[in-house]
This record gives sequence, structure tokens and C-alpha cells, in this order.
Amino acid sequence: MLLGAVLLWALNVTVSKYMLEHGWRPLAYGTIRYFAAICLFWIYTYHRERSFRIERRDLKLVGGAAAALFVNQLFFVYSLKVGQASTLVLVFGTTPIFAGLLTLAFRTERLQRSFWLGAALTFVGVVLVGVGAGASTGYEGILLGLGTAFTWAIYTIAIAPLMRSYSPYRVSAVVLAIGWIPLALVSIPQVSAQQFSFGWKVWLGFGYAVIGPLFLTNILWFTAVAIVGTSRATLFNNLQPFFGVLFAILILSESLRAAEIVGGLFIFAGIVLERVRRRPLADPAARRGDAAEADIGELIGPE
Repeated sequence: MLLGAVLLWALNVTVSKYMLEHGWRPLAYGTIRYFAAICLFWIYTYHRERSFRIERRDLKLVGGAAAALFVNQLFFVYSLKVGQASTLVLVFGTTPIFAGLLTLAFRTERLQRSFWLGAALTFVGVVLVGVGAGASTGYEGILLGLGTAFTWAIYTIAIAPLMRSYSPYRVSAVVLAIGWIPLALVSIPQVSAQQFSFGWKVWLGFGYAVIGPLFLTNILWFTAVAIVGTSRATLFNNLQPFFGVLFAILILSESLRAAEIVGGLFIFAGIVLERVRRRPLADPAARRGDAAEADIGELIGPE
């Protein structure tokens, strides 16, 4: 189940890039895709819990997470519009580093030197990827990709406290719905102008983009987490950049320059070092729950 979820998430970037190359407008794709996923999530969550209730004291966190998700979608679709999927997959891999830095800033958390080494490796990797990307993605695509990773990290931090009181399914259902509202509003011009005369391959890909990475993966992932635990499950997520690049190369016939490959290795090393060696240096017993929640939060619905 863990490997299945990781593969479905990794394929998402390639499929979304394919959608944007074959007739979908960026905002129209994002808003219609999320609306379909929200419908599935609400049906599933109501069948499972019979309630979407969120306490009033938690509404600020829900609003913050929804705002982060809204901005994340803008960065995501436009980064793929101008950039190469295989390159952006590597850039998206910086999310854990951004999450660690935000945790440090907002929770005054002290982290071991292994985190800073991982952050440094990741930074060097991003620079190399940016230099190697050249005309295929360019600095605009790299910056949009970093914005995607950064806003996803904010979303991760915002929903972590909600996990103490609510199931991930309820959090996903509510946050997705609220974050979709501003996305739908800014997407009105593109949705109005969108043509839907696609071939069967595009519709098949769109169906996958809704059911696979936005719905099915959550069920697979959280079922597996309940069996093996968050720490062991999270290690599987390190494979996402590798499989993401592989899918982009095989399906979209993309290629990576030497600098991008070396940069990807640096990013991968930084992610592994951050995830495996990271240990907050403050009240370990109290932080254990927060760390688990943060790890889970990173995986609720891909970009």
C-alpha cells in the first residue's frame, strides 16, 4: 500500500503536465480536478464519519491551511505550464526542508546539525538544477516550483495541530472544500473559455489525476500508516522524486542535463538526511506527537 501510494503520487506530476500540454488551461484543470476530488472525499468521509464538524477554535487553522492550498495550486499548475516535469519533481522534493525551517521559525525549535547539513545539500541541489534546467524549465519554472514546495510546507504546518482532534479524512474534506472556493473564483475566465473536446487519453489521464493522487492514495497511505507507523511509512516517501523523474522520462520523453542529475542527487541526499536523522532538541516526548502529525500532514493530497 505504501509503495502504491508513492507511485500514484509520483505519477501525478507527469500526468498533470500531459494534461496541460493537451488542451487543459491551467486554472480550469486545477479547479475542475479539485471539485471532482472534493465530491469523492465528501461522500467517502460522510459514509465513514457521518460528520464534517470542526470546532470554532480550529477554524483559523482550517482557514490558514485552505489559503496555503489555494496558493499552492496556483504555483503548481503554472510551474508545470512553463516547466519540465522531470525538473520540477526534483524541486518539489525540497518540501521537507521548507517544513523544517517553518517549524523552526514558528515553534522556536532547535534542530541538530544534520538538519542544517540536509538543508545545505538541498540548497546546492536546487542551484544545480536551476543552472542545468536552462531553456527546458528556466528560472521562472524553478521559482514557481519552489513556491509550490514552500506553500505545501505551510499547509503541512497548518494542518498538523488539526490531526490531534480530527481524522485526516475530515481535515482533507473540509480544507479542500474551503481552499477550492477562491480557486474556483479566480478560474472563472479560464473555465468559461475551456474547450472539452479531448481524446480518450486525456480524459483517462484526468480521471487518474482525480481518483489516483487526490483520493485513492489517502486511503492507501493512512491504512498503511495505521499498520506500520508514521516513521517507517515516511521513508517510502523519499522515493517520490526518483519515480517522478522516471515517469516523466518514460512517458513525456523528457531528459535531464548532467547538472540537473547531480542537483537531484544533492536534493535526494538532503531529504534523506533531514528525514532520517532529524531529531528536535527540545522535549522529545512532547515533540514526538507533533513530528508524527507533521509527517502525516505532508502526505495528505499531493499538489
